[in-house]
Amino acid sequence: MNWQNNISQVLDIKYPIIQAPMFGVSTPEMVAAASNANCLGSLALGDMSGNDCSKLIRQTKQLTAKNFSVNIFVHQIPEVTDELRINYDKTKSFLQELSKKNHLEVEFPNLEDIKLNSYHEQIKAIITEDCKIVSFTFGNLDSESIEKLKNNGTILIGTCTSVNEAVILENSGIDIICVQGIEAGGHRGSFENYNIPQIGGLSLLSQVYDAVKIPIVYAGGIYNHRTLLATKTLGAQGFQVGTMLMGSQESALQDFEKQRLNDSKEEDIILTKSFSGRYARGIKNTFIESVENTEFILPYPYQNKLTNALRKAAKADKNSEFVSIWTGQSVNQLSRKSTAEILEHLIDKVDKSEIS
Repeated sequence: MNWQNNISQVLDIKYPIIQAPMFGVSTPEMVAAASNANCLGSLALGDMSGNDCSKLIRQTKQLTAKNFSVNIFVHQIPEVTDELRINYDKTKSFLQELSKKNHLEVEFPNLEDIKLNSYHEQIKAIITEDCKIVSFTFGNLDSESIEKLKNNGTILIGTCTSVNEAVILENSGIDIICVQGIEAGGHRGSFENYNIPQIGGLSLLSQVYDAVKIPIVYAGGIYNHRTLLATKTLGAQGFQVGTMLMGSQESALQDFEKQRLNDSKEEDIILTKSFSGRYARGIKNTFIESVENTEFILPYPYQNKLTNALRKAAKADKNSEFVSIWTGQSVNQLSRKSTAEILEHLIDKVDKSEIS
């Protein structure tokens, strides 16, 4: 098919396929492999410090001379109140008991030991490192940050999970919208933490296409050429893939996590706040069943920071019952090939399907 369109031109790539910025899964090697395959790699910076962002960006630039995007979290950090302190201590005690019961040795941080980073610090690093494509999630950038990035010649890609969020992004001067369907793996890109939109991806894509004029990337449930072509029919000019790359050679997941993904069935995949305090789609396990629908879930990012120590201990122990394995709703046997081979196979299948 003719892959050239507004998004491929704006991003200066041959194929408007975007490797999803999966924080904790994607690596500089995955990002470089995607970009070197003439797609767009996405470097997940999450809520890292400015210094750590710079290090990761430089590491990626050593692996590719092609375009890649950087992705940041733009959530509001909740104020530390007396209520939060009390709930933090309660949740910490609960998790300590849960860990001991399951033979995991974990040293959980105290609230005052948690370091939270503002995305404004990241933007300084991004501009200093001369990154020209920035995607973001969990809300919208403030107007001052948008102006700073635009003055640096940066292309901005915002994430929406509803028509209203898409309109807000367009009116703010964002260049491209990534429409994230409820099927997508990992965290919801919703502006709000609670009462998130739960709209099916194809329905949302079609409605956003009718509501905005700027180009659209679609994310959520693309796992083969047919699903990609379906989203193209509904107006997507860019196609973001994540789950299909989780088993790749460049994925940060360990073999036991990749195996758990391959063994999963569609009913094993759920939305949960238990690990991070924000809704995310992943594989149900003992931790989720023990914590979900209890009082022991703090607001994001405090829950995420608190459970991080437990996830690290479980990962070291190769215990898939206490790690967060995010995945989309489209369950499929994951390829263990390289990121480049997986993307090239997808492109080839699309082209052959169009010809036939």
